[in-house]
Amino acid sequence: MRNPFVLIAMVTVCSVQLLWASPEAAAQGGQGQYGTVHFPISCRPGVQDQFERAVAMLHSFFYPEDVKAFEAIIAADPNCAMAYWGLAISQRPNPLVPPWAADNLKRGLDAVQKGKALAKTEREGDWLTALEQAYAGYDSVPTTTRSERYEQAMERLARKYPDDKEAAIFYALALLEAIDHRDKTYARQIKAGAILESIDRAQPNHPGLAHYIIHTYDFEPLAPRGVSAADKYAKVAPSAPHAQHMPSHIYSILGRWEDSIRSNQAAVKASREYAARNAPGTTFSQEPHAQDFMAYAYLQLGQDREARRVIDELATITKFSGGRTYGRDTGQTAPASRFVLERAAWSEALTLPVRTDVYAYAQAIPRFVRAVGAGKLGKPDVAKEEIAQLQALSKAAENSYWSEQIHVLVLAASGWHARAEGRNDEGLKLMRAAADLEDSTEKHVSMENRLYPMREMLGDLLLETGQPALALQAYEASLHAAPNRLRGFYSAAKAAKAAGDSVTARKYFEKLVALAKNADPERSEVQEARTFLTARP
Repeated sequence: MRNPFVLIAMVTVCSVQLLWASPEAAAQGGQGQYGTVHFPISCRPGVQDQFERAVAMLHSFFYPEDVKAFEAIIAADPNCAMAYWGLAISQRPNPLVPPWAADNLKRGLDAVQKGKALAKTEREGDWLTALEQAYAGYDSVPTTTRSERYEQAMERLARKYPDDKEAAIFYALALLEAIDHRDKTYARQIKAGAILESIDRAQPNHPGLAHYIIHTYDFEPLAPRGVSAADKYAKVAPSAPHAQHMPSHIYSILGRWEDSIRSNQAAVKASREYAARNAPGTTFSQEPHAQDFMAYAYLQLGQDREARRVIDELATITKFSGGRTYGRDTGQTAPASRFVLERAAWSEALTLPVRTDVYAYAQAIPRFVRAVGAGKLGKPDVAKEEIAQLQALSKAAENSYWSEQIHVLVLAASGWHARAEGRNDEGLKLMRAAADLEDSTEKHVSMENRLYPMREMLGDLLLETGQPALALQAYEASLHAAPNRLRGFYSAAKAAKAAGDSVTARKYFEKLVALAKNADPERSEVQEARTFLTARP
């Protein structure tokens, strides 16, 4: 009987070979525009370049093209053990964003086991044995446990083969897979960063190094360390849509909104060109995540019309190509909800659509905004119904991280519900709990930062209940963690003004006007800031 992996591979080999033979790819020295990787293997000499190009695509999470590339290698050399390693590791479209489909995990484990049976060298057998830890027991062992086992296995591999730089790079990625979102020492991130930066100096055109350095520092206290990698990654792998998007993870944390927009415009363009060539009539699954970043950045600049355009484009999607991820789902539901939150357009909140065909947090996003809107509009019964839905989603979430993040939304929504019923002290207690819980964890890579800073929302409630000085403290703390936010500047200015601190009010209104220099003229916060500054020259 023919090897089933070979039969699958033969379906794609012709198209992949045509891609490799294109003038564009040839002009880039055989590896195309995905960067440069050095990863020697014991397979037929003719597939070495193809393998390194496939690994370069893998380093930019270019699913399913990486799968196709490894399948083509198997068709060309059915006994190439490391091609099965590549096929296996590619089954998680983004290894940092679980959950993954059970069928993908089974294919990954099957490919690992096939590769182990074919391994001709101890080193290649060790690579496959290490990867097996990411898949073994996929139907019974928790993802966090498997990630930790894989991290430990990759550490052993990297130590055993110190000259194998790919082992070190994939070990750093395994560290990032296993991070604890509650660890404020950032131990794994700092360790990964040291590994990656030491290699980056010698391999500046390696796509995985720039990519994983960005992920390593995709956290507020660490973000400045990621600027250099962010500034170069798109140039290293210009053919990978994800490489165009990833710099915006750093830019967004730092409040560099124009740079974030440019990155995601390029990512959307690359995604659409890819879909048009490979799956006409579909939207590439990485596009909504990039659109979410872009909509958020437009809102920070007061460019609501552009944000609305993004939301309208997302609403036209009917069919996807590529793998389903958490980022795809949150990217579909978050922008419209942000459009309400960032404009405080509470009359629009209750009309937000709620989808049930997406992951739990993606469902929770509009539920939360509807609950807050109901509280703001004095409809506590409606808010209570939405909070009950949020509580159910928290219990049903895919893992403990998302369950806790939805619980943050439950606490905050409950704060506004209490406020709507006149229970101000209880409302403030709940909102503080929401802010504290959010601050105790880190945001997830699959989201454009937080949905909305809960510390800032605490400031809103303090201001509403006549405590402007405390509100200002909350706003300033929030702006430290989430800088250059339009609504953060506006709210801080309002609180300072209400507290009688005209100097601080002026400072924040000036920041707002500078930030929103190209805002839509009807943006009311900008109009108010300019009026204040004109009256107090």
